[in-house]
Order: sequence, then structure tokens, then C-alpha cells
Amino acid sequence: MKIKFFVFIFSILYFSNLFSAEKTNIRLGVLAFGTVNWELHALKNEALLETAHFTLSIQKLANPQAGKIALQSGSVDMIVSDWVWVSRLRNHGQDFTFYPYSSTAGALMVPNNSPIKTIQDLQGKKLGIAGGELDKNWLLLQALAQQKSLDLNNSLTQVHAAPPLLTHQLLNQKVDAIITYWHFAARLEAQGYRQLIDGKRLLKQLGIQQVVPTLGYVFKQSWANQHPQALANFLTLTAKAKNKLCTLDSAWDKIHTLIKASNVNTQKVLRTRYCAGQITHWGAEEKQAAEKIYQLLRKLSHNKLTGNSEHINKGTFWHLPSP
Repeated sequence: MKIKFFVFIFSILYFSNLFSAEKTNIRLGVLAFGTVNWELHALKNEALLETAHFTLSIQKLANPQAGKIALQSGSVDMIVSDWVWVSRLRNHGQDFTFYPYSSTAGALMVPNNSPIKTIQDLQGKKLGIAGGELDKNWLLLQALAQQKSLDLNNSLTQVHAAPPLLTHQLLNQKVDAIITYWHFAARLEAQGYRQLIDGKRLLKQLGIQQVVPTLGYVFKQSWANQHPQALANFLTLTAKAKNKLCTLDSAWDKIHTLIKASNVNTQKVLRTRYCAGQITHWGAEEKQAAEKIYQLLRKLSHNKLTGNSEHINKGTFWHLPSP
């Protein structure tokens, strides 16, 4: 009887400690006005956090560079960034890794009545480029132009500026076209501007049919190994939050204040473009396609974007453990 009694007491203490154990706190760095905030609000609004194995501490960031600095300095555990940057870090011995967040890419936008109908028509024009000379869409556009025996880098005038300024310049006819981030492109589209090509169609014309993520959650491999359950739970729940935003009008309506778009048509276009970025498959074929993209970017940037590594560095892509 004494043995059974002690087993009973031990069981109570064990399970009491198990359920009272502190949840892993994930320090997440997000852009102050970034779309990651939409999912974070949906996590709360749709009661998805009630059974979460983690807590969240959100650090608002002024710009993407601030996020990279925060992650590398250890002041946050995770940010959203791109896998090319992660591969470059791993080439320098750092153990950061990447898990897909979205495949939505930027777009090349022109006025609806613009005479620019194809990329050949960009020759001699003034093109605004939001991401600078190493913007991935700009580099891939050059790759596509080269297949058509065009040298866009030397046949048009480049204007490098922040997305809001480029939008202003396009609206005021200071530039003929702009390559800009997807949400700025979506707002222009809602105003009647024409999308000449976006990142996904650009890749397809380059012969890459698979959907490859442009952005993902970035964190240290060592940190992931220490908190596998919390991380897997976070990634699963954020995917559910995004799905709710894309399938339930009630969920989408709750984040209108974050979208900062009073126009119904703008809200509709933003939702369409945002939801088109959902990752439905991430396997061997998509990783092989990422390698093809890497080779194009490496060649066009003369290693400035990718660094000297000939291939995507091993460990760049993190695998969600099987349940």
C-alpha cells in the first residue's frame, strides 16, 4: 500500500510540474507596418493562442535592416527575411536557418494607358527600383531580358528609392514604371495601374514552374533545437491564422485597422495578393527550384547578393518535424 501511495503522490507531482512548466517565450521582431502583424492579430482574434505551447514578445522594427541586426545581436529569436541572406550567413559559419512564410513577390507596375506592353518596351524608359541594384526581381528581370538579347541594365534609366517615394513618382509621371514590393504594387493595382509582370510569372518565364517562397521565418538552428515543440507549434498556428484570414471574412474584417486601406477595392486586392502567397507545398522540387534561382541571382549580381558560395549552403532550409 505504501508503494502505491508513493507512486500516486509522485504521479501528482510529476504531472503538476509538467503542466505548470513555463511556456517558451518567442521574441519575434516584426516591421511596424508589416503583414506579419496581420497573422499575429489573427492568432489572438481567432483564439488560436489559447492552446499554444509558447508566448510571444513582439519587438517592432523600423526597417528590414534593423531586423537583421536585432537577430544577429540576439535581441530577438526570429524575424521574417529571405533565404538568400540566410545562405550567405551560413557561408560565414553562422547557424541561421529559414522556414517558408510567403511566396508573394514584388511586381513591375505601369500606368494603365502606358505604351509599355512588354519588357522590350522598357528600353529608353525611366524605371524605379525599390530594392536597389541588388533587388531580386530586378536581377531576374535582367535575366529574362538577356534571354531576349536585351541589356536592360544599360538601356534604361534607373531610379533607386524607397517604395513610397517610387509610388509618388509613378503617380506624378516622374518615372515610366516601377519594380516595387507586393503590397505597394497591390495598392497601385487597386487604383487602376497595370501589373506588367510579377515575381512568380517572371520565374515561370525563366523556366521555373515551382512556387518558391520569397520570405520566411529566420532563426538560429541551435535555438530551434532547444525549443522544437514551441517552434513547430508557432509555425503551425501562424499558418492556421493566415488560412483564416484568407477563408473567413469575419477574420479579415477584424484586421482592417492594420491594413490602412479604407477603399473596399484596395482591401480586396491586398487580400487577394496576400493570400496568393500561401505556401501549400515545400519539398525537394521547390528546393531544387530555389537552387536554380540562386544560380541566376549569383550570376547577375556577380556574387554581390549571394556571396562566394557556389550553391545554397547546407542547412539554409529548416524542416518542420513530423507530428
